[in-house]
Amino acid sequence: MADQRHPYDQPSDPAKRHSAALTDGPDRAAARAMLKAIGFTDADLAKPIVGVATTWIETMPCNFNQRRLAEHVKAGIRAAGGTPMEFNTVAVSDGVSMGTEGMKSSLVSREVIADSIELVVRGHLMDGVVCLVGCDKTIPGAAIALGRMDVPGLVLYNGTILPGFYKGKREATVVTVFEAIGAYRAGKITLDELYEVENVSCPGPGACGGQYTANTMSMALEFLGLSPAGLNGIPAEDPAKDAAAYRCGELVMDLVREDKRPSRYVTRKAIENAIAGIAGSGGSTNGVLHMLAIAHQYGIPLTIDEFGEIADRTPIVADMVPGGRYTAADLYDAGGVALVARELLKGGKIHGDVENVDGRTTAQIAETAATGETAGQKVVVPFETPIKPVGGLTILRGSLAPDGCVVKLAGHERRLHRGPARVFDSENACYDAVRGQRIQPGDVVVIRNEGPVGGPGMQEMLSVTAALVGVGLGDQVSLITDGRFSGGTHGLMIGHVAPEAALGGPIALVHEGDIITVDVDRKAVDLEVPAAELARRRAAWAPPAPRYTSGVLAKYAALVSSASEGAVTTGSRLQELLKRS
Repeated sequence: MADQRHPYDQPSDPAKRHSAALTDGPDRAAARAMLKAIGFTDADLAKPIVGVATTWIETMPCNFNQRRLAEHVKAGIRAAGGTPMEFNTVAVSDGVSMGTEGMKSSLVSREVIADSIELVVRGHLMDGVVCLVGCDKTIPGAAIALGRMDVPGLVLYNGTILPGFYKGKREATVVTVFEAIGAYRAGKITLDELYEVENVSCPGPGACGGQYTANTMSMALEFLGLSPAGLNGIPAEDPAKDAAAYRCGELVMDLVREDKRPSRYVTRKAIENAIAGIAGSGGSTNGVLHMLAIAHQYGIPLTIDEFGEIADRTPIVADMVPGGRYTAADLYDAGGVALVARELLKGGKIHGDVENVDGRTTAQIAETAATGETAGQKVVVPFETPIKPVGGLTILRGSLAPDGCVVKLAGHERRLHRGPARVFDSENACYDAVRGQRIQPGDVVVIRNEGPVGGPGMQEMLSVTAALVGVGLGDQVSLITDGRFSGGTHGLMIGHVAPEAALGGPIALVHEGDIITVDVDRKAVDLEVPAAELARRRAAWAPPAPRYTSGVLAKYAALVSSASEGAVTTGSRLQELLKRS
């Protein structure tokens, strides 16, 4: 017999741990009326409310399939007994904005993404959330938001773009275009050849195709346990992606029913696994910045040096672009992230007992590689015969970077460079010098005032680094910056120098022609200037005027912490302000 009780008197679903206060009882009639205006029914409002946070935007291919995927996530939530509510947040394309003033907004967007997801979930008392992510900052932004709210939830990466075909080879990515720009400016290719590269390198939706930042962080979130294993790696245009989205809708309802929260999964061991995955795949140096920020949000102590220690003991087992030969789509075809997990677990470099939101442990996920591996695949090599014996990045310190900096090692063998500084106070000034062929072999290119505060927003330097490769200097110079690098960067490039120039770090005191030594084996980056001369320069130094004095970039510059702390806006600088108030 049907329940004849009034809708206001229906017992609340126990899984409505938060949303009952929004929807239940006569005092919530106004809220229910507004929700009914857009199609929700009494039956819908009696169920747990689960947010579906998308980062869809029409400014890039990276997130372009999320509207479709959101429908499948919502269908999975409904089938599993929940009521989905979709909402949207922002995204800024690194690839599109690269080399322009717009690039300053990219890292800032990570905080805005985390803030906005947190605000909607808190503001509407949601019982759980699925975050659909794509381009670089959306992935850590979603992970940070889950840590702040600690309501049951997971993250699904909408997938990598497929590589393009250039001159009959399946190898072109957006980085191919950036390097082709440099080659054209150096007279090595024609304008028509550049146009051909432009037209074939990005064939459809999905995030940039190498082990650049998006795919690096996608892999990291599988190792971290916040993304169901194997689902992130499905390319954006693969028909299996829709089923993966539906499965995530079902999975989140399991988490909601059992009250399994992100803090259950993101542990110290999980952080270590994620770092090992980044190092073992030759991943982006941006992984350092983002993992420091994620650890901070979950209250897990992690220093930049600890990141380096894990990377130093983790061999590279995935032969991936930009340092290697294969794209993220090739890794999926080979058998996926489980292959990387299997090899790192075999070598004792990751923890097998880390739990994933899909209910399996890392060890159980690694076991699936036996059946999922494509015969004869060459993307992931055995742990016993690694591509490199140590990870794809490490941490340096020294007189130029007392608080540390990051160097990417995958893709080149140079470990020592000593040369004269070529100093630029912005990325654009340096790019003009490269374009004008004013950089010489042996130079140490210094780009400063591009840090979290000074930029503000810590621009990526892919336009410069790709141009250096394009003009044939990639293996003959070193580049040092308080900004950051794209995951597509290769060569002896050092980023995240801390303290940054805008806060008076030693990089602010470098003069044209000063000798700088980068020694990876000593883990050192040193400015060879006498202490007395440095003291004289420091006494004469004054902080540069802020580039923005109002709006979101000014607010970010006032709050953001050092890159060595993950460039978070909830860190030491915020705590100092709170103490003063």
